[in-house]
Amino acid sequence: MRCGVCLEELAGGGPRGGFPGGGRPGGFGPREEKDDTPPTPGARISPADVKPVSGDPYAADTLRTIFLDFENPDWEAELEAFHGTDVEVSATLTADGKTYPGVGIHFRGMSSYMMVPAGKKRSFNVSIDFTEKKQRLDGYKTLNLLNSNGDGTFLSAVLYSQIARQYIAAPKANLVRVVINGESWGVYVNQQQFNKDFIQENFRTSKGARWKVRGSPNGQGGLDYIGDNIEDYKKRYEMKSGDDEDWQALIKLCKTLTETPADQLEAAVSPLLDVDSVLWFLALDCGLLNSDGYWTRASDYSLYRDKEGKFHVIPGDMNEAFRSAGGPGFGGPGGPRGGGRGFGGNGGPLQQGAPNAAQPERSPEATPPAAPRVDGVKLDPLTGLDDAKKPLRSKLLAVPALRKRYLENIHTLAEKDLDWKNLGATVARYRELAGKEVAADTRKTSTTADFENLTSDAPEEKKEEAPRGFGHGGMALKTFADQRRANLLSLPESAAAQAK
Repeated sequence: MRCGVCLEELAGGGPRGGFPGGGRPGGFGPREEKDDTPPTPGARISPADVKPVSGDPYAADTLRTIFLDFENPDWEAELEAFHGTDVEVSATLTADGKTYPGVGIHFRGMSSYMMVPAGKKRSFNVSIDFTEKKQRLDGYKTLNLLNSNGDGTFLSAVLYSQIARQYIAAPKANLVRVVINGESWGVYVNQQQFNKDFIQENFRTSKGARWKVRGSPNGQGGLDYIGDNIEDYKKRYEMKSGDDEDWQALIKLCKTLTETPADQLEAAVSPLLDVDSVLWFLALDCGLLNSDGYWTRASDYSLYRDKEGKFHVIPGDMNEAFRSAGGPGFGGPGGPRGGGRGFGGNGGPLQQGAPNAAQPERSPEATPPAAPRVDGVKLDPLTGLDDAKKPLRSKLLAVPALRKRYLENIHTLAEKDLDWKNLGATVARYRELAGKEVAADTRKTSTTADFENLTSDAPEEKKEEAPRGFGHGGMALKTFADQRRANLLSLPESAAAQAK
């Protein structure tokens, strides 16, 4: 149980702000230009200064202001001390003229927390129902306020959500302004929590089992079959609701995906899995280059088993998309069909080979060979088809009819959603909505110049691209959209050819 206790009650607590000066651990190349300016207090704002707004808290056309008031003036040190624990610190939230007492707050995230020094913005999880179990903010009991670290556009999660929600159930996301103890902390991404509220909203019931597959560079949550022991799956999949029957159903799904021959798989898996939505999930994941996604590290997504027993795959973190993929483990230009493990993957990069070709398992002691690189936006949508650790790709896409449907989805994304006439209009609206607040933001981890250039209709290309490691270098949204769209529509074996 979480409790809002005082900082003095916790012995220790560790250093403030993660890596000294907000530096990165080894292996992380720079993304956008980092704003290394020492943090300074933002503008003083009170609820009386803000006109209340009604409607959906995730509405795209509104920049709401969320006020958080802590009793402890050294609230940041208190949250730091409890990071990584199950303790929440109590605060009062005010939004749209309404006050919500006793909400629970903790810093969330790992890299987005550890890479950011004290005084710069870090991500919050806000439990509206912390002390009042029936308390809701316009029907929602949890808020995720994300600092957009590494995304100078502030828009990756927002755009990914808006595109994805046309085709599948996905978390809502928009932009908000956050004011803490009367001081503006600038613009945050407001992303919907995957919980019973989400399930009710998207599936018209709150019943069913839920799992979270946590983000990890060595993610192992690809739904491959690892035997019949529930405990082995509990190490990879974090159950949020459900029982042993649901665990057995998950194991059955993994076994069906892993062991069923391609010519029998569609019939065998369709009663267990919403195949249509999964094909969209995979297309979004790879087509929009989600560097935190399933295609690269088999993590950072969610699972829902509905009351009829069918599984649905839900996007999780969406803030690492719309940029040129790069760094070790991504395969060569276009991505070898057998590559795509990314970030080191499980057991190292796979060998190249024909789709679904059997590859020898590596021993834990084996040193994987260096993997070639992906040339940014040229990642092949058919990458990783022999990666047995990711059967949603390697097994489902080995079925010709399912591969064709997947490529049709890729084609739709490229032709419609990555067309700058469509995407650019959305970006321009957010640029107009939040641009002044981004410029005034004294706590952001990127620069105003980055935001203006990366969201521009006529971006200035950097003469020297930032070195790439985990994640990706700064790439203007228009540049990404134009280049990724052109690449996907030109592939002879891919979307443009096979989808028609």
